[in-house]
Amino acid sequence: MSTSHASPVQPDVPHVRPIVTERIAPSMNGILGVLGLILLGLAGSALVAWGIVRLAHDEPGVTPLVAGLVVILLVGPICQTAVTVVSPGETKVLQFLGKYVGTIRHDGVRLTYPFTSKHKVSVKVRNFETRELKVNDASGNPINIAAIVVWQVADTAQSVFAVEDYEEFVTVQSEAALRHVATIHPYDNGDAGEATLRGSTDQVAAELAAEVGERIALAGLKVIETRISTLAFAPEIAQAMLQRQQAEALLAARSRIVEGAVTMVESALGRIEADGIVNLDDERKAAMVSNLLVVLCSDSRATPVVNTGTLYN
Repeated sequence: MSTSHASPVQPDVPHVRPIVTERIAPSMNGILGVLGLILLGLAGSALVAWGIVRLAHDEPGVTPLVAGLVVILLVGPICQTAVTVVSPGETKVLQFLGKYVGTIRHDGVRLTYPFTSKHKVSVKVRNFETRELKVNDASGNPINIAAIVVWQVADTAQSVFAVEDYEEFVTVQSEAALRHVATIHPYDNGDAGEATLRGSTDQVAAELAAEVGERIALAGLKVIETRISTLAFAPEIAQAMLQRQQAEALLAARSRIVEGAVTMVESALGRIEADGIVNLDDERKAAMVSNLLVVLCSDSRATPVVNTGTLYN
């Protein structure tokens, strides 16, 4: 009897959507509101003074006094809550009874809804440098890496309501993205066409900017630029990697030297034979090639030896 095993059901995780997106709050030039407050204050003060004078002279009616007090104590504070000041490079996020009303992006004195709470959100370009992280590259070598991230608030509503602290959020997500990018690329000596952390800095920076931007988009933030600021092998392997780099550089230099020496020897033999300077058999050619290669490839200066004998008995 066969028994069928049902595959485990994966939980349906909904796509995270922003709680609210930015919209422009209705506002107007606040200078008119300030002038209105001044006029209301003057009118209320005048009515209060008139009412006090009437009471001092025992004249009937206290309507001016009551009207003045109402203007000063009720209408004035209401209008005052509708006036706000927005500095250049900043915005004001408005809430009324816990509900998002909108965002004021115009700078200066603005007049908007009364009784709204106003949160200041800066939209200036900011930058920070991540901590120096110790990670393993694609080859498993431990490296120290850090990056500079330039970012800006794009959606003020999401930055306020979607996350608890958007500055801390962008810091943590940038370091997480930097770790991931560093682990998918080798430090150097990659395969043909493979991007390396040291040799493809522009490509690595572009990948880091894309990944950080994708991670922080939920908070209404955008990345302007990223750059690798620190990149080095971890101290425990730095000396070994330096010796490896020196050995690779020495091998590359030796290869170029040998290639050049062979070309020079080949040219010299061809020139001697073409000009008929001397006829060389295979044994003498081999001896000449050996001597020329020793002279051209040696690290120290060659010591000439005058051969007065012959190769043949």
